Amino acid sequence: MENFNDLGLNANILSAINKLGFERPTPIQEKTIPEILNTENDIIALAQTGTGKTAAFGLPLIEKIDVSNKDTQLLILCPTRELCMQIAKDLDTFSLDTSHLFITAVYGGANIIGQITDLKRGSQIVVGTPGRVLDLIKRKALKVEKIKWLVLDEADEMLNMGFKDEMDEILASTPEGKRNFLFSATMPNEIREIAANYMHNPVEISVGKKNAGADNVEHHYFVVKPKDRYLALKRIVDMYPNIYGIIFCRTRMETKEVADNLMTDGYNSDALHGDLSQAQRDHVMQRFRSGKLQMLVATDVAARGIDVTDLTHILNYNLPDDPEIYIHRSGRTGRAGKSGISITVIIQKELSRIKVLERITKKKFEHRLIPNGKAICELQLFNLIDKIKNIEFDEKQISQFLPVINKKLDEMSREDLIKRFVSVEFNHFLNYYKDSTDINASTKVRENNINEIYERRDKNRSKKDANLILEKTGRKNRNRNRDDQSWEPKNRLVLKSEDRDNRDRDTKKVPRIANI
Repeated sequence: MENFNDLGLNANILSAINKLGFERPTPIQEKTIPEILNTENDIIALAQTGTGKTAAFGLPLIEKIDVSNKDTQLLILCPTRELCMQIAKDLDTFSLDTSHLFITAVYGGANIIGQITDLKRGSQIVVGTPGRVLDLIKRKALKVEKIKWLVLDEADEMLNMGFKDEMDEILASTPEGKRNFLFSATMPNEIREIAANYMHNPVEISVGKKNAGADNVEHHYFVVKPKDRYLALKRIVDMYPNIYGIIFCRTRMETKEVADNLMTDGYNSDALHGDLSQAQRDHVMQRFRSGKLQMLVATDVAARGIDVTDLTHILNYNLPDDPEIYIHRSGRTGRAGKSGISITVIIQKELSRIKVLERITKKKFEHRLIPNGKAICELQLFNLIDKIKNIEFDEKQISQFLPVINKKLDEMSREDLIKRFVSVEFNHFLNYYKDSTDINASTKVRENNINEIYERRDKNRSKKDANLILEKTGRKNRNRNRDDQSWEPKNRLVLKSEDRDNRDRDTKKVPRIANI
């Protein structure tokens, strides 16, 4: 299918699509829009993050809304405040040429009185998080008795965040005859349970291979020693002067530490984590969405619902435990037909996990070397020259200062001017990297490690053989002289020694992240 005109959408929706510059529908839009428009089926749609799911349900349902009736007709549930606001904003954009359509976003952390006022005014579409939606239903401020359509967006994430009870209660309070649309990246048992309990013979739409990574995302990894992880992160960021991305960390503490260190070291970054107030979170997100922040350091939970289409990079400061989370992370770049890069910093013992990800995503992960200081300085210098070359300036504004500037610089040659100008902007890089060392770690298993593995295997094998021999020679014979137990104390001592070695090994301190 070549364009949106072939999907059966009305003129008002097509007009809005043209103004937005949409050219061709994505696969999920191509399959879902006609199903919503032309049938009465419930739908389960499985698609990864960034595939255009909001437009897939938003465009046809806006068309089906009766704008002459101010009752709430469409309820959309989503996991986070950020995603709620984003969906409401997108629907508002899709309805540019649809008059008398009102959309209200309801979520926790905001004044509920204002949301109640908006609902009383009349909203045909309500987008909300499960907790706030249920609260408003119980207050009788949100009336769901006349709902015709219910959308569960990012249903698996809502379950992961513990909204199962709220979702059940909301679904049970809505009309039985409504149409249900469930959008999810994965299909765990809990999702199937919801489908069995509340949906009527749903049509299943699946786009792309399960757990497959996006086609236009490259996957790179760098191998370093544990103590050099933060140092490696800085060099990787310096490799890409125009980076616009998210750095994922495991915990709030690590997120705060990495973000604080980056800001102290002069990088244009900030943190997003659970300890921020809603006002602080909104401020950080506003700066990031507007491009005033180059990098956002976040946990997976805090980053849920962030929908920014122009990200150039995803950086994994640590690999997540679940490969599916890696797929969600990397899917945040390379959207809307653009390319992106997913970068991971690992230590040597995590190399096997890269192989697992390659097998699951069916993508090749490219091992890259962290560049030395000279290479980074070269990249930064050429980027600076390109900026100077392409910068726009106002001739009228600047010309009034040129006579004084020319007089001050008259004695300098062109070459001296270039050297001095570049040095003003560039000296901090030259000074920082002048004594830099190679921080790449080997990707090969060391030979002595291999020998240790074989020694342990042979030792275990010989113990097994010894036990078999003992059994065959009548070790378990009850007629044996029970007083002849001279071998037992020796074996017990050996076991105690091994236990002590294991204990000592487990209590060795793991190197902390270096604070550079």
